[in-house]
Amino acid sequence: VLCYSVTAKKGGGGGDHYMTQEENWDRDLLLDPAWEKQQRKTFTAWCNSHLRKAGTQIENIEEDFRNGLKLMLLLEVISGERLPKPDKGKMRFHKIANVNKALDYISSKGVKLVSIGAEEIVDGNLKMTLGMIWTIILRFAIQDISVEETSAKEGLLLWCQRKTAPYRNVNVQNFHISWKDGLALCALIHRHRPDLIDYSKLRKDDPIGNLNTAFEVAEKYLDIPKMLDAEDIVNTPKPDEKAIMTYVSCFYHAFAGAEQAETAANRICKVLAVNQENERLMEEYEKLASELLEWIRRTIPWLENRVAEQTMRAMQQKLEDFRDYRRIHKPPRVQEKCQLEINFNTLQTKLRLSNRPAFMPSEGKMVSDIANAWKGLEQVEKGYEEWLLTEIRRLERLDHLAEKFKQKCSLHESWTTGKEHLLSQKDYETASLMEIRALMRKHEAFESDLAAHQDRVEQIAAIAQELNELDYHDAASVNTRCQGICDQWDNLGTLTQKRRDKSTLFVTEKLWETIDQLYLEFAKRAAPFNNWMDGAMEDLQDMFIVHSIEEIQSLITAHDQYKATLPEADKERIAIMGIQNEITKIAQTYGIKLVGVNPYTVLSPQDITNKWEAVKQLVPHRDQMLQEEVTRQQANERLRRSFAAQANIIGPWIQTKMEEIGHVSVDITGSLEEQMNNLKQYEQNIINYKSNIDKLEGDHQLIQEALVFDNKHTNYTMEHVRVGWEQLLTTIARTINEVENQILTRDAKGISQEQLNEFRASFNHFDRKRNGMMDPDDFRACLISMGYDLGEVEFARIMTLVDPNNTGVVTFQAFIDFMTRETAETDTAEQVMASFKILASDKSYITVEELRRELPPEQAEYCICRMTKYAGPDASPGALDYISFSSALYGESDL
Repeated sequence: VLCYSVTAKKGGGGGDHYMTQEENWDRDLLLDPAWEKQQRKTFTAWCNSHLRKAGTQIENIEEDFRNGLKLMLLLEVISGERLPKPDKGKMRFHKIANVNKALDYISSKGVKLVSIGAEEIVDGNLKMTLGMIWTIILRFAIQDISVEETSAKEGLLLWCQRKTAPYRNVNVQNFHISWKDGLALCALIHRHRPDLIDYSKLRKDDPIGNLNTAFEVAEKYLDIPKMLDAEDIVNTPKPDEKAIMTYVSCFYHAFAGAEQAETAANRICKVLAVNQENERLMEEYEKLASELLEWIRRTIPWLENRVAEQTMRAMQQKLEDFRDYRRIHKPPRVQEKCQLEINFNTLQTKLRLSNRPAFMPSEGKMVSDIANAWKGLEQVEKGYEEWLLTEIRRLERLDHLAEKFKQKCSLHESWTTGKEHLLSQKDYETASLMEIRALMRKHEAFESDLAAHQDRVEQIAAIAQELNELDYHDAASVNTRCQGICDQWDNLGTLTQKRRDKSTLFVTEKLWETIDQLYLEFAKRAAPFNNWMDGAMEDLQDMFIVHSIEEIQSLITAHDQYKATLPEADKERIAIMGIQNEITKIAQTYGIKLVGVNPYTVLSPQDITNKWEAVKQLVPHRDQMLQEEVTRQQANERLRRSFAAQANIIGPWIQTKMEEIGHVSVDITGSLEEQMNNLKQYEQNIINYKSNIDKLEGDHQLIQEALVFDNKHTNYTMEHVRVGWEQLLTTIARTINEVENQILTRDAKGISQEQLNEFRASFNHFDRKRNGMMDPDDFRACLISMGYDLGEVEFARIMTLVDPNNTGVVTFQAFIDFMTRETAETDTAEQVMASFKILASDKSYITVEELRRELPPEQAEYCICRMTKYAGPDASPGALDYISFSSALYGESDL
């Protein structure tokens, strides 16, 4: 018995690769009668489902195609193409010619016919006729089915498996026994039209009922004619595959519209999800930027407030508040600024990858605006710290001067007490000659003492002037006291001169002259010596302020020089005491009764002795104070050296890490994942290094508390280290983000590692400043080297793509985006419009009900809120404009 075999080209296109169906009839085998019966019924029903569109049908499949006329008509209906004009004659050769025209058309569609000839069809050969119809079904109903790169039978089977997977008692593995119980067909219908079948009421033990239910529902609601008999399928051990495939393919084509709608909905959901995520990132950026700028706006006035406090304690509290700001309040804002830049770069990358326009933040919230605001903050911050330290030094100096002023004023006021009264007396009017001479000598001694005190008054005035120049808070009381002392000093000078002019002295006896001369000598020498001792005591008790070992050593040297003068001073004291002894000796020798004290001075020998002892006691006290200050300055020096030792390590370490990160970011020897791993290790090392920064901060605080303001052992200040550390944290975070974006771009655009390395090599070559950016001239040179023919207009257009924010530089990320822009597989506004058109059943608008039916709730509400009303002439109530919405998604209009 002659059988047939059918071989069809895979994929429906040209080429030499063919797919041979397992079900081919073999020349040595008979067609199973049960299969033949099923095929005859199924193929007849399938042909009639198409022929009825032309207003005709067949009754007997092997008879009605013999003249070739209905065969040609069937092919025209299912292909939508015109075949050659058929022969109208009724003779055998006319029929053969018509059938050959049909077979030639089938062959022209890439189908290789094996053992099927026009004569067999004209002769009514059932097996050849069934084989020919199967060829047509396979080519026009099954071959174009494609699911995940599988086609024809495999594609149809995979489609059935996908659709029936969730259903109990259904396991589609083939096109014969898997369909015998009817549940698979019912599951297909229920999956797409759950309103037609209540699947929960079906029973596996009722196959005939299940099959008939499927046949009836398909015929009534899906316009799929009944092509099979339930009893034949159930009673046949292995139902005919071709019959089952033919019938199932009708379901695939019936539900193709639903599949198309599902694909369209999935595309729209994907696009909307990208848009929603981008909007979320934009809102987050705007929120973070607003908060950061508001914090900077609030902080700058606080740092610009340079109203000085009047006390050292208050200014030190200001310094402590500033330390809290640096240590507690600012670090989180540094992280926010870094995160903001990372978010911005990530957002721009995602927008580029999804074919969206670049994000343009609100006015004043660009990354450059934030960078400028941050720069302004740091400038004000630096000025504020310098002002604080200057003020503390000023107050320290003021406190020292104020105390010194009070001490000198007290000494001077103590000395002047009673002097004005003494000078105003008129005792010379009733005095004897001796008394007059004594008064004269006493007055001369006072004038000598007065002249000696002139220097102290000048010192008091100089200190008062310096206090005024340094804006001492209690300058008014200082000025009042100083003016009082100056006025009193002027009055003492006037009274002294007046008293000298009114005194008249007479010569007395030689003896009294001698004693008188000795008294005078004592007074003249005792007064400057006493003044020297007063000055010495003042100097020994004088407060001092130093900031280095060299300064305290200078004071110690001066003190040692002073101590070296003590022996000479002691000789002067002995000489003065010798004058007093000479007076006593004369009086004793000549029996002169010495009444009262030395008329020329209020200083007694005992006063000299007592004050000398006081001076000697102050010397070791001064030694102790100086040594204590030496100890303090040595401690300060240790603080300086400790800080310098750390800073001289940390500063270069930060610089080295910055350079290493830069090298990693431009390295082309490894993959991006390897770069990322290296950068993550650097990031962890940097995080682990934070304890060294904290320790340095602690030492810096000790230095400030010790009022140490300079450090000759290092060029690194805490400010330098802080700025470097913040830059390092920002750089590692930004570099990691750049590599992440490069990975995102590579994966989204299918760039190989070799291509990426080539891009990096080209970029590095023209990155002449080695800062990870090209200026426009370098970028132009790079493009020319890669074969671009650039005019001014074209280059300007390219610059708007790679530098949308007009920063004047091209980053590596922007360079990659440009180089891969043309090959990117991204959704477009037109594709989204086409998807909406499918959901809208080819209308120019879409309704709220359609959106809610076809899309998930979140995406549906997103569209409803943002779509404008459709204003076309064919608009219905509630119609929405999906075309303008799709354009807005890609920045072609406002959303």
